[in-house]
Amino acid sequence: MLSEKQMSEFKKQLEKMKVETEQELNKFQNEQADKEYPNEKDGELSSIADHPGDLGTSQFEKEKEYTLYEQSREKLMEINDALERIKDGSYGKSEKSGEPIPLERLKVMPTARMRVDEVEDQS
Repeated sequence: MLSEKQMSEFKKQLEKMKVETEQELNKFQNEQADKEYPNEKDGELSSIADHPGDLGTSQFEKEKEYTLYEQSREKLMEINDALERIKDGSYGKSEKSGEPIPLERLKVMPTARMRVDEVEDQS
């Protein structure tokens, strides 16, 4: 069972993680709004670049950025869920068994929902 002090420390850590993740998401959204695609700035009507390699590189970069955005979004949801578990008193207990999650695991992964052995059992 976590002490009040430990619970407070995890809450502060999660709140800090939340602010950082929200900043990452806002930065991505602002960068996307500011980006110009090569053909837009040249006034080209066609979406086909002069060289097929340029189009492939551009598409790869867009997909990579979107993947990072989605990972940040999922991280924010996990953080919010952990903060909600702190509010309702279920933080630090496995969602699967109700057993306490070891302090070491929570220190490494404060959003943990289950014990390591339970996660491995699901694989």
